[in-house]
This record gives sequence, structure tokens and C-alpha cells, in this order.
Amino acid sequence: MTFTTDRISNPVISSLEPIPAAMAAFKRLSTDDKLGVLWFIYDGMGGWVTPAATGAARLQFAEGLLEQVKALSASDQLTFMRDLVVQKNTPMTRAYGVLTNNTKLAFWYQLAELMQAGTVVGVPEYYRLSSAAAEVYQSIVALEFGQQITVLRKVAVNMGYDPFA
Repeated sequence: MTFTTDRISNPVISSLEPIPAAMAAFKRLSTDDKLGVLWFIYDGMGGWVTPAATGAARLQFAEGLLEQVKALSASDQLTFMRDLVVQKNTPMTRAYGVLTNNTKLAFWYQLAELMQAGTVVGVPEYYRLSSAAAEVYQSIVALEFGQQITVLRKVAVNMGYDPFA
């Protein structure tokens, strides 16, 4: 028996298991490349992420953390985001770490909204993804919508520091 597919072969995600392959490719990126990919995904599909992210999320549990982030200087906001990515143990990354999976995804959506509004440090207009990050980004956006949300949720869940893990 032979199976065919209309999918374009992608050098970054060529596995039969697109979600684990996307996660593996994302994990290989640098901290700033991971943040860049997240920014471009939320910027490009933010309107679609919202309903999926907030469906079961209790964003009120993240409101205090979002307020803390807004109160930081721009450089400290960026440091916080980097600390989330590398799972550094800080009071704020622990606060993030105990959020539910859907709330973590909704938190990143809210963070992206705050970045677009200029309340939180955003990605500079001149910023361009590295070639490796651009490949990962293209691979993720080429996935089916449900797979994209699954990858974003897994990325969000793997950030922060969970003191109970």
C-alpha cells in the first residue's frame, strides 16, 4: 500500500510526526530566535489564536503577572521573556510556571497584544528572523490549524519555571 501527500517537503519538519518535529526544531533555536518566532506567529495569526487560547483559560489568574510585566522597564521585560524561555527560576517565572496550559497560551497572546500596543517592549520594526528561525516559522505556519495551536500550547507550556514539576 502506498500513501501520497500534497504537503511540501520541509527540511526542518520532514517527519511523519509534524508536532514532535516542530517542537524539536523550535527547541534547537536560540532564546531570541524562539521569541522572534513566537512574535511572528502571534503577529500573523493572533486573531485565530485568541479563541483557541482562551477557550478554557482563566486569564484572571495571569492578570497579576501581566501587570508586573507592564510595570517593568523595557530591558527588564525582555529579560523576563528570555527567563521564561530558558526556564530560569525567578519569582515571576514561577508565577507563570503554575498557570494552566491554556492560561499560559493565553498569557502569550496577551503579551503579544501588549507588545503591539507598545505597553510591553516589542520586536523592533527592523528585526528579521535568522534563517533557522525563518525555517521553523514557515514549518509551523504550514501545519494544519489544530497542529499549530498544539505546537504553540506545547511551546508555552515548556516555558517558565514550575516549582512543582
